[in-house]
Amino acid sequence: MSATAPSSPSSPSSPPSPSTPPARTARFFAAYDALLARWSVPVEPLDVVTAHGTTRVNACGPRDGRPLVLLQGGGATSAMWFAIAPALAAAGHRVLAVDLIGDPGRSVHDGPALGGIPGLMAWLDAVLDGLGIEEADVCGHSYGAWIAVEYALHAPGRVGRLALLDPTQVFAGFRPGYLLRVLPLFLPRHTADRARSYLAWESGDTPPLDAGCREVYALGYADFPASRTVTGPRPSAERLEALTAPTLALYAERGRAHDAHRVAAATRRALPAATVAVLPGLAHHNLPAAGAEEVNRRLADFLARGNRSRPTG
Repeated sequence: MSATAPSSPSSPSSPPSPSTPPARTARFFAAYDALLARWSVPVEPLDVVTAHGTTRVNACGPRDGRPLVLLQGGGATSAMWFAIAPALAAAGHRVLAVDLIGDPGRSVHDGPALGGIPGLMAWLDAVLDGLGIEEADVCGHSYGAWIAVEYALHAPGRVGRLALLDPTQVFAGFRPGYLLRVLPLFLPRHTADRARSYLAWESGDTPPLDAGCREVYALGYADFPASRTVTGPRPSAERLEALTAPTLALYAERGRAHDAHRVAAATRRALPAATVAVLPGLAHHNLPAAGAEEVNRRLADFLARGNRSRPTG
């Protein structure tokens, strides 16, 4: 699981069509749309049909720009990138923020279950195929960073550069105390207040989580009939050695999921060529918004370095 995965209900049912949300999800979709409206650039909603259902991709930036796929943390939705996507689009990237299939959001999981990591990877293959993308840079936050790493190992030829924002379950596990604190999120009768309490605790004395992001997360947890989250073990050291994509890893110093400095050190050991930094004064969930200025600066610099050269012949 990721630090955000506990927010996702574990019901195997599929979400309803976002075009006609039932009463129980109307609050969630209103909060989602309000957060997406805060993107300071025009957003083009794209629907990609796959074997598992229809995937919503919120796109912005020049259509001929280099593709940059954004994968959010569990339960956060692609709308969470409101402080990141516009800056990357302004830098010339074709930003493609994906609503994870089966997670809260505007993707519709009305097909077969993903069936584990292979199915999750095949779904992302199908999304890129549907978008006509042969290769893209990929940036993920939390659970989305775990997916990004797994995908870079699954399809190394399709990932140019890899950016990881406070990745969980990649280079280290969770703190035991964190797991005890999130345990109530798995109890029956999900309520938005339970999720809000967790988010307030996780932010601690760092800047509070953006109110719009908080409500999307909390209402998705309480009201959205999401599918079971696909998780897996941390990649082994041997698998990580095979990671060929140039990698950036940014950690939230005050996050409660893990010790940021220890995980950063583990990242440097696993990927000696990676660019790794710990950003002070930030927690796990508020990193993409409260830390947007620094994150955008580092992302823009990293992505502008170009992509690894490929062997020919």
